[in-house]
Amino acid sequence: MSVQLTLTGHNKDLGGGFMVRRLLPSAQKQAVGPFLFFDHFGPVTVQPGASYDVRPHPHIGLATVTYLFEGAIMHRDSLGSAQRIEPGAINWMTAGKGIVHSERGPEDLRARAYVNHGIQLWAALPVAFEEVEPEFVHTPAADIPAVVVGDAAVRVLIGQAFRKTSPVKTFAPTVYLDVQLAAGGAFELPPLADELAVYSIDSAIEIDGVPLAAHTLAVLAPAMTVRITASSSASLMVLGGDALDGHKLIWWNFVSSRKERIAQASTDWSNQAMGQVPGETEFIPLPERKPAAD
Repeated sequence: MSVQLTLTGHNKDLGGGFMVRRLLPSAQKQAVGPFLFFDHFGPVTVQPGASYDVRPHPHIGLATVTYLFEGAIMHRDSLGSAQRIEPGAINWMTAGKGIVHSERGPEDLRARAYVNHGIQLWAALPVAFEEVEPEFVHTPAADIPAVVVGDAAVRVLIGQAFRKTSPVKTFAPTVYLDVQLAAGGAFELPPLADELAVYSIDSAIEIDGVPLAAHTLAVLAPAMTVRITASSSASLMVLGGDALDGHKLIWWNFVSSRKERIAQASTDWSNQAMGQVPGETEFIPLPERKPAAD
């Protein structure tokens, strides 16, 4: 079988009615390649005056990867970065030893309705890089390489595929593709990474003749080329990479290979000792449930 596992995820409220569909982590599988967190949000119409803002909050031991199909998000962080995130760009924020950021609706859009639609991933950092210096890198949509493969238009967001290489720098071999498959079309996906998955954004597809509903993550068997077909036009995401170099602990917004590091990060955030986002006074408090220290 070319599909090892399918995940449908669950709905999660990030606050203020900002709902996401969370595919990873799951009870069946923690990660696909380095990606151990997968949130699909929207398409949702943000009404004038609505607050879908995510207040300042911290991260360690991971990199956030934000990609929009529609809309806009204003990213600010404790490094002083202020970046408007728009469709087609890749925004990679390395948390490393610690960063604080907020994600808000841009001020110029607050007085009108607009649609927000996108995906945010977390990539776990290899053990050797868990404590690197934090960094935020914005790669504009125009800098993302594109190629036509069969009946599909493919953007190579991260990694290498079909003789194209993304400019986005990673800490381990990683693949992330945006695939637009034409109605009635077919697309052959080779084994681009040790671990690979396909997610259908908006339409049912078939993988080697096996139906896959929209909003479903299909974890592929290793070392296999699969044929993806669609009766109607379909937007797909392909993601994966090298397997994690060991089990990762996830508690709230923190990822680490060490329990004591997560406990320390929670103490630091409680003491507001992880930095601040310039111009921001709000923050998301630490959950009442504390992580185990040993």
